[in-house]
Amino acid sequence: MKIDYVTIGNASDIHNWSGLEYNIAQTLGNHVGQVNYIGNLKIKDSFYSFNKRLLYRLFGNRIVWAREPSFAQQCANQVKSRIQADTDIVFSPGTVATALLETNKPKVIYTDICFATYSSTYYSDVSNLTIRNGNYLEKKALDSASLSLFSSEYGARTAIDYYNLNPEKVKVVPFGANINHNLSRDVIKEKVLQRRYHECHLIFIGVQWERKGGDLAVKIAEKLNKMGLRTILHIVGIKKIPLKEIPWFIEDHGFISKADLNGEKKLIELISSCHFLLLPTRVEAYGLVFCEANSLGLPAVTTNVGGITTIIKDDINGKMFSLEQEDKDYADYIFSVFNDRNKYVQMALSSYDEYEERLNWNVAGKKIACLLQAL
Repeated sequence: MKIDYVTIGNASDIHNWSGLEYNIAQTLGNHVGQVNYIGNLKIKDSFYSFNKRLLYRLFGNRIVWAREPSFAQQCANQVKSRIQADTDIVFSPGTVATALLETNKPKVIYTDICFATYSSTYYSDVSNLTIRNGNYLEKKALDSASLSLFSSEYGARTAIDYYNLNPEKVKVVPFGANINHNLSRDVIKEKVLQRRYHECHLIFIGVQWERKGGDLAVKIAEKLNKMGLRTILHIVGIKKIPLKEIPWFIEDHGFISKADLNGEKKLIELISSCHFLLLPTRVEAYGLVFCEANSLGLPAVTTNVGGITTIIKDDINGKMFSLEQEDKDYADYIFSVFNDRNKYVQMALSSYDEYEERLNWNVAGKKIACLLQAL
């Protein structure tokens, strides 16, 4: 099978979209067939469009250029001229690049959430014009696709309920962990047993402190220390922790890039040495970091929002709490599991099992291959 893989930017750049564009392409190549990259699209901004956005911004409303029909049309024109005559499928990890593309080839989309969800949860200052245009392009993309893949039930449900997409054209294929290691279950078990059990090590990974619940993570670690369990909170990804004073129990590791081999090795070692991923995030489209933590035998303590509900199974590979629950609820749970070593070890190993069975690119690739063969 031959696939034209369409992205706006460079899919070979592992930094794009947390490495998803790169890893999806690799997965298609490994499990489906030959992949032809169509990317690095050259989108020109017009004088009219630039000034329209500037005018809206002056009145406190932002126009998102990538959700303008003129932007999507430029994408479609360039993609159409580069589609191979003998390609079988036009595949895009997103909706904008192929929203207005007219072709007799089957189109497939693979993403996390729809624009309607993104605009209501991630945007706070966009104009009504962007909302209208964004929803128009999203519906055009979904309606014209032969198949729409989503990483979670959360994303798939919006496509069906909000955009009235035929449920038969919607499938859920969880993203895999974007971290490179081939550690066996036996090796993971050894690492789990070697973890320090005289003190609890939590790890918070994210670049957006407020959205990821950094303030609550600190309160949880503080509560555990007050409960008598010496706890260290490792923070990764924050360039400058927004606290007046950094408590003694916080270890700041700054930003660590997985794109760098040394950075990835450091991150793997750090995750492997901790006991829980603590990420009480307030908004989350999916959450690759949970898959990555599970791949190293690390249970995740988090919230039951967005795509996380597809990844985490309570008391198997972590625990989800509602947004209304407080630091004490988290702390009591972590305290209880940590102090029952047999229970903790079992949860750590079942976290790895969930990664092996559901949350890796090999599993995703096999499922995608079956779905594409059926088109």
